[in-house]
Amino acid sequence: MWKKCLMPQADTAERLQKVLAAAGVGSRRACEDLIFRRRVTVNGKVAKLGDKVDPTTAEILVDGQRVITNTKLVYLALNKPRGVVSSLDDEKGRTELADFVGQFDVRLHHVGRLDADSEGLLLITNDGELTNKLTHPRYEIQKTYVAEVINGPLPRNVGRQLLAGVELEDGPAKADSFKLLGALGKTAQVEIVLHEGRKHIVRRMLEEVGHPVTRLIRTAVGPVRLGDLRPGGFRHLSPAEIAALFKAAGD
Repeated sequence: MWKKCLMPQADTAERLQKVLAAAGVGSRRACEDLIFRRRVTVNGKVAKLGDKVDPTTAEILVDGQRVITNTKLVYLALNKPRGVVSSLDDEKGRTELADFVGQFDVRLHHVGRLDADSEGLLLITNDGELTNKLTHPRYEIQKTYVAEVINGPLPRNVGRQLLAGVELEDGPAKADSFKLLGALGKTAQVEIVLHEGRKHIVRRMLEEVGHPVTRLIRTAVGPVRLGDLRPGGFRHLSPAEIAALFKAAGD
């Protein structure tokens, strides 16, 4: 929980413009200008020149966008390869996420999961607050998938069925959007967006409408996209991506 205190303990307090500059917002002079123009808030209050903050606990926003100032927090996007389990400490000794991001000296966790046969974007962090928000059903964070399916060509009503909702053994499920990307013979490639995360939900929905999945790739989580990350590769999220995730999660 954030400390609702504008003036923290002296031993951890730093000038606000210095903290903003260290977070990559801009030069100290540019950050001073942002503060002067009342575009910066700290713990819900408009900041003023001369304020000091604790960068590990303060909730700082510039133009309403969260700025991450705690240098101990890690935010990664990983392209999980097929065959890798979504675990950072697999008891069975299988290839796991730690084999790709094990060099960090902080305890990380994955945001949601992908089954071993699926691949694509996984967010990895040590920010428990953001993780809880991104995985809580109330925030309805959308996930985008590209799936290769069989039993083509796809009838035109497949998309309408998925958008209207299909009945699964654990209750109804429906897509937020659906798009046919391409087709070759009896195989098709589709994009499906949904905001819930029940186990194997995409595979089960597509199988229910008669088109089992042969390959499944998650290409986006909320505003963060997989991009051109190679399988097994990771990158640090940009400040803009982190701010967009907090905004999507209701901040």
